[in-house]
Amino acid sequence: MSRKIKLLWDFRGPDAKKTAEHHTIHLKEFATIENLTFHEINIQEKNEMLFSAFITVDEKDMKIYRDALKPHRGEVG
Repeated sequence: MSRKIKLLWDFRGPDAKKTAEHHTIHLKEFATIENLTFHEINIQEKNEMLFSAFITVDEKDMKIYRDALKPHRGEVG
């Protein structure tokens, strides 16, 4: 079974939540256009001024997403 990798993009400031929510739209569009699989696309709150948009993908697909979308960071699991 392949490991899952969570790729994250951080957004800061008073509009961080709305920006992160909007970014998830583009993540879904990219996966659809490129015919790539993913497990989850969502946002997570660190605090009221820091939100992250993320996509969870299989390790085998991670490089495709990473090279095309340039996430700020990644996490295993």
